[in-house]
Amino acid sequence: MDDSQLIIDSSLARHLVDTQFPQWRDLSIRPVASSGWDNRTFHLGDHMLVRMPSSKEYASQVEKEHKWLPRLAPFLPLSIPEPLAMGAADCTYPWKWSIYRWIEGDSAASTPIDNLSDFAQNLAKFLVALQSINGEEGPLPGPHSFYRGGSLSVYDIETRQAIEALKGKIDEEVALDLWQAALSTSWQGAPVWVHGDLSTGNLLLQKGKLSSVIDFGQLTVGDPSCDLAIAWTLFEGESREVFRSHFQHDKGTWARGRAWTLWKALIVAAGFTKANNVEARKCWSIIEQVLEDHRIWHIG
Repeated sequence: MDDSQLIIDSSLARHLVDTQFPQWRDLSIRPVASSGWDNRTFHLGDHMLVRMPSSKEYASQVEKEHKWLPRLAPFLPLSIPEPLAMGAADCTYPWKWSIYRWIEGDSAASTPIDNLSDFAQNLAKFLVALQSINGEEGPLPGPHSFYRGGSLSVYDIETRQAIEALKGKIDEEVALDLWQAALSTSWQGAPVWVHGDLSTGNLLLQKGKLSSVIDFGQLTVGDPSCDLAIAWTLFEGESREVFRSHFQHDKGTWARGRAWTLWKALIVAAGFTKANNVEARKCWSIIEQVLEDHRIWHIG
């Protein structure tokens, strides 16, 4: 089945639930307010959700989440998704899919945060706890994690092309220096658990405070530097320092964290043609902040 011809809607979700999990046949199905890109998500009644990979490149993440999330949850200070059932492919849908328990909360991408420093502290504590869990048997970085937790060199050509495309719009000399400085370092510790996609859309709030971390599709064990990108994509000033203070990572790990942040902001910015686009303006701001941080913290 061609991904581009696949229509993932409530009707398809209804068919899959009714045929594979008839015990939930009487529950309503409706799209969630914000479904995300990697998966299409639907409410199943009031207390569950259906989560379906949107293309083949995300399909391998289903079994991984079902295997590892129940093992990680008891050791974490915030709630994470709880898999309830795993659906199978059929003639209408080509991959495995999931039913999860619904987690109450509002996305940090669209909800005011009461105290950003408190939020930074709670998120840092979550990451410290995640990284403290034994990762000896966890999944190593690869296509399933889009190489999060692995080497930055995977994105070397893409990053340099983006810097060239933005020549004259950014300080390309500092950008290249930041990138090269990060490439010269590597994670020296044992592999640790990495969320892999720690964006505001995957952080939930209740009453203005961090309550849950969701979407572990890029979960892996390896270098945790990619999870530090939130320091520049969400935090600033005091909150960034609060976040930073909870980790014992060396300068090289923070250098790679800046590089992961720069890579993503560069490729997004390079794809915009309108400078006044809201998302583009956000990327320019992130690029400026991460370059300035490199000037201050440059490891040489």
